[in-house]
Order: sequence, then C-alpha cells, then structure tokens
Amino acid sequence: MRREQVFWGWGEPGAGPSLAPHAVAFLSAELGLSGEVVSRPVALEAVRLREPALDDAVRERLAAIVGREFVRSDREARVLRCRGKSYLDLLRQRAGACEDAPDAVVAPASHDEVSAVLLACAETEVAVVPFGGGTSVVGGLEPLRGRFSALVSLDLARMDRVLDVDARSLTATLAPGLRLPEADHALAARELTLGHVPQSYEWATVGGCVATRSSGQASTGRGRIDGNVVGVRVATPAGELAARTVPASAAGPDLRQLVAGSEGVLGVITAVSLRVHPAPAATHYEAWTVAGFEAGCDVLRELEQAGAAPVVARLSDEDETRTTLALAAPGRLARAAIRARAGAGGCLLICGWEDAPRRAEGVRRLRRSGARSLGQGPGRAWLASRFAGPHLRDDLLDRGVMVETLETAAPWSRLRAVREAVRAALPGIRVGCHVSHLYPTGASLYFTVLARRDDADPAGQWLAAKAAATDALLAAGGTLTHHHAVGRDHAPWMEAEVGHLGLDLLRSAKERCDPAGIMNPGKLV
Repeated sequence: MRREQVFWGWGEPGAGPSLAPHAVAFLSAELGLSGEVVSRPVALEAVRLREPALDDAVRERLAAIVGREFVRSDREARVLRCRGKSYLDLLRQRAGACEDAPDAVVAPASHDEVSAVLLACAETEVAVVPFGGGTSVVGGLEPLRGRFSALVSLDLARMDRVLDVDARSLTATLAPGLRLPEADHALAARELTLGHVPQSYEWATVGGCVATRSSGQASTGRGRIDGNVVGVRVATPAGELAARTVPASAAGPDLRQLVAGSEGVLGVITAVSLRVHPAPAATHYEAWTVAGFEAGCDVLRELEQAGAAPVVARLSDEDETRTTLALAAPGRLARAAIRARAGAGGCLLICGWEDAPRRAEGVRRLRRSGARSLGQGPGRAWLASRFAGPHLRDDLLDRGVMVETLETAAPWSRLRAVREAVRAALPGIRVGCHVSHLYPTGASLYFTVLARRDDADPAGQWLAAKAAATDALLAAGGTLTHHHAVGRDHAPWMEAEVGHLGLDLLRSAKERCDPAGIMNPGKLV
C-alpha cells in the first residue's frame, strides 16, 4: 500500500510548509491570538478506539476474497481511515476521538474482488465506506453505521494502474485508486496529461475525484472532471453498472453523470475512462492587480465569454489578498500582494496560460480594463505554493484558529449578492473570497473563514457558521456546492438544491443499486 498521511492533519509527517514568523503578528492583530502553540494532536497510541465489531466469520470470508494480509484491523489502519480532512474531522482526529473508526480496512485488487466484497457485506449487513485519498472536506468518509453493527473501509489503494491509453482518441482508462500525480507521471511518457489539479492533488485519487465531481484549478481551461468522463465501470451490491467509452450518446439519460458525484452511495467505481490532454509545450503564470473585486469579476467575465480566459484564473478579493500577504512566506508572492494593495481596494489576480495567442488577447483585454501587470515572478511563486493551504491549516489549528472553507457557484449577475450574503451571515469572522473557476454563465466563489476558536464548543462554533453561510448563499442564488461534494455535511440541504422529487429519484437509484443500504450510509441522500 502507498505511504500514509498523518492521521490528525495533512500530508506526511514533517512534510509541507509552516507558518512564516510574521504570521504571528497577523493572528494577534486580526484574531486576538498570541500566535503561540496552544494545542497539539494526541499521539497515535492515545487515540480512543473501540474493539473491532466485525464478526470472525465475516472477516474470514473477506480474507478469502482479497487475501488475509489485506484485511487489517490494527490501530494505525483504522485511525487513518476514520474520516477525511474537514475542520470537524480534524478537531476529532486531533483529540483522538476515533471510537467510531472502521472495524476493518479491506483492500481489494480488482473489479471482481470489489464485487465479491460488496456481496459479502450486503449478505452479512456490514456497512462499507469506499476510501481513495482520504481528502474529503464535507464528511464524505464519516463512518456512519446507522442500523449496521459493523463497518469496513474499502481501501482502493491497490487498484492504482493505468489500464489503457488511447492517444489517438485522447482518452485514458484508469483504476480508481491511482493518485493524480501518479496518473500524470504515467501519461507524461505519452506526452499527455490528465490536467486535473485540485488543491488536494498530492493525495487525491482518480476515483475519488469522479465520485465527488471535483473541479481542479485548471478547470477554466480543461473542464471539470465530470465533464471529462467518457466511460465508467462500477461494482454495486446489485451487480455491475457500466457506461460505454464513447464520445457522446443519445441513449437516454447519461449514466456516466449519475455515477459522477455519487460519492460511493451506489457502489464503487472500479475503472473510469477520461478525456486527457496533450501536455502543454510551455506554461506562463503571471500576477496582475485590479482595482477591486467587482472590477476583477467583470474582466474575468469578459475574458471567459470572449474565449480569451486563461487555463487557470484566480481572483482574490481585498480581504483574501491581505490574508495572502499575512500568511505567505517572504518572497515574490508576498511582495505582489503588497503591490496589489497599494491602490485602494486592490485585488490580486493570478493567470496561468498555455496558449500564446490566447494569452496575447487576454493580456490586451486585461490592460484595457485597467489591470496592472506584476510580472511572472509572483505567478511562479503562486504555482510553487498552491498546495500549501492544507499544511498551513495544521499550524493554524495548533495556534487556536478556527479555519475552514466553503464554496459555491452562481451566475455572473448574482456573484456580488452571493458574496455579500455569505459575509453578512458571518459577523465577527474574517472572510476572504476568491473566484477560481469560470464559465460563460457564471463563476465559483470560494470562501476561507478565520476566527478565534471557541474552545468550549469548537464544533458548535463552526456548525453554526456553516449553517448560516449555507442558508445565505442558497437564498442569494448560489449552489449548495461547486466542487466539495455533498457528503454528510451538505446532505441536510439537498432537498433545497434538487427538490423533493429530485431527492426521491436519487434515493430510488440508491435503493436499486444498494438494496441493503450498506454503501456509505448517511451521505448524499
């Protein structure tokens, strides 16, 4: 199996950046914190676990399918797959509250083994939570047993191969446990790239991204991952669900899109065919400053609707630009943030281009809008640090900060209203926002919230803020989630998003594919 992350935070032990020394002054001035470390995660040995509840006969049946060494119930295996990486997840992991950890971790190596495991679990009423990279931030891996007495984590790490590459058709068929860096490394030998780069890139898996309708940072240029699915194979407790690998079809509703975003509640993706892209000959990352957030949104809308938008576009509002300066390590990106704020209400805009003529047209429009170039240095600095956020969050948690994100998307005509509604719903909380995914009809809004943690009830503090912000963004015209998926955290709002009949349709699909209800209980529906 692949190397393991720390159970209480992000990445491997000792990996990733830490807060810069000047961030302490920011925490003091903005949040009233000393900036000193006030809490640490418990050691693995101190994590609280219940004895595994998996029946010996069921364990033996699973071992006969995947091999005895691939049915684990040791402390490390169970704790590492207890939940994902949301703020609520990490509060409990850091405190060692893993009493509800999976009773066993089962690691199949093929579609047939997955099918056999699901059949065995359905017949013995054992709940199953599929596990890819463990990067869910919406409670998608919460081990909710419901009426089931036992639960297993179905770890897909052994299913990590490139199954086929059709370079002529620009498609690749990949196993679900293949991590994104591994996929890109394998495709690079054919001068191709998956081109899907979420902030969780270092750990996210292909199957997990499809199951959650992930949108990478390059989605403006290459599309969301669900838009690149051309074929899929799924093992469900009721049998195999498959959609042929074809460019398009009029044979009824698209089953590929039923699977994309299904979050493991129907079954387990065992293979997916994706559209891939020629590796770019060159990339050009640069930073700009714009007079204000609304002005920046206007120019991004113009670029997108004129077909001149960059592959990567990230516009930070005034507060996020300031926070970027405060938390970034000294260097070109921090200096760019200073220059971006030199004018009243200045905002930082990062653009990543892969096509010279497109860039030339985009730059012409940016300059015409009044945007000022900060050059390539800050753009390259952003590129080098774009996976730093989750690592820095661990440091902030040590220092008593409530830090979390939420995201949505809305039409261009509603972006301002949605942003203002979320900010108004979170009084007393520092709220930064950026646009990072562009469409002809609208864009995403991604919020980062910072506050002094209420140590008396840290979970309740965030739950109240999350509920207020979600109610506000839905009322203002935003979507429940643009790319974080539904999981457990967003499930209470699904009827508001898709309607009563829409929710019934999803439940009907689950009941047909998963009659016993064992698949990822409590998520999505």
